[in-house]
Amino acid sequence: MGSYIPSTGAQREEMLRAVGVPSFEALYADVPQEIRFPELKMGTGRSELEVAAELRAMAAKNHVFSSIFRGAGAYDHYIPSIVKRVTAKEEFVTAYTPYQAEISQGILQSIFEYQTMICELTGMDAANASVYDGATAAAEAAAMCRDRRHSRVLVSAAAHPAVRSTVRTYCEGAGVEVAEVPVRDGRTDLEALQGLLAAGDACFYLQQPNFYGVLEDAAAFGAAVHAAGAKFIMGVDPIAAAALATPAECGADIAVGEGQPLGMPLSFGGPYLGFMACTHELFRKLPGRIVGETTDSRGERCFVLTLQAREQHIRREKASSNICSNEALCAMTAAVYMAAMGPQGMAQAAQLCTSKAHYLASRLGETPGFELAYPKAEFFHEFVTRTPVEPQRLLKALEEQDILGGLPVEDGILWCVTEKNTKEQIDRLVEIAQEVARA
Repeated sequence: MGSYIPSTGAQREEMLRAVGVPSFEALYADVPQEIRFPELKMGTGRSELEVAAELRAMAAKNHVFSSIFRGAGAYDHYIPSIVKRVTAKEEFVTAYTPYQAEISQGILQSIFEYQTMICELTGMDAANASVYDGATAAAEAAAMCRDRRHSRVLVSAAAHPAVRSTVRTYCEGAGVEVAEVPVRDGRTDLEALQGLLAAGDACFYLQQPNFYGVLEDAAAFGAAVHAAGAKFIMGVDPIAAAALATPAECGADIAVGEGQPLGMPLSFGGPYLGFMACTHELFRKLPGRIVGETTDSRGERCFVLTLQAREQHIRREKASSNICSNEALCAMTAAVYMAAMGPQGMAQAAQLCTSKAHYLASRLGETPGFELAYPKAEFFHEFVTRTPVEPQRLLKALEEQDILGGLPVEDGILWCVTEKNTKEQIDRLVEIAQEVARA
């Protein structure tokens, strides 16, 4: 770690003391031991050819499944070839922040187009760029809603666990209370929320669809939250958003989500992209970067960074947000994907996802014991089934056939289907599940 940090050993020791940990290893105490890699031992005096060959051999141990039926926040969607073709251009592959508008018009326009498309997708008035992922976007949205009179944050317990954890982390640092709204039959409990809402609440976060794939009655939650004087934050799947009512139509003040389905491959976990959009009332509180359109001295169309809080950089301890990294390449990837797909293409992808997911649910239901965990709930492209056998046994059998099955959850297995899953793949999964159930 220290090899690439321009600091002395004494300075590193001082920094460790300042944060209250005895060693660099202690910084990773929350990372499970079994997934830590202690040291990459390559030896000395190796040529570039030899090192490259050894690293390729190590990478070959990673397994990419031919069929994927797992989502839970990261989704295997088809990415049109034009997306990588455009975003791989040397002009766009830069991490530098486009502060100098006169030499950054291409990057600025790509961010502006991305923001425009996110607004069209969510129905909101303004959007930003450079948020790390969907969980960070949710936490930043909660921070936008807090003020002296409204501080408590309410979060649906049906939201993704990583989102709930990130919101808690942000709020803990700010000394803000977080309360979770319980789940009933796979949905967020509206009555429980109404009982929890109080005058000092800043906001409520609802995920649509939720972590279990279930569609929530978002409009009803929005009405209840606004009646209590709080802000309504909706976390949305961008592919589902092409077919469902927009966050604006559901009364959301802020719409956030994970942008990975918009043209970004799974890539073993990143880099991904958090998107944020809000109403006109809140757009001055948006963190990150907002690119605006204006005219230059000759009256021609041009783009500039606008409404960026400088305290994010120079007075971090007083800032409401410290989002400073440049996620422009990921944002551009999303913009190219949405432009290539168009409204009809995204709506078709959403339709294929939900129709194929319902086909899998129906086929699994033919085998006793594989009933839906929440049979009365509507779902998009993820759903939970109970299983007549131990989930890990079934998932292992699927892995042996090069199929990545669903994610084990409390009530069974959380399955996911996208437009990439063929009828043959679905039928093969069901065939294996039936064999395991009979064994």
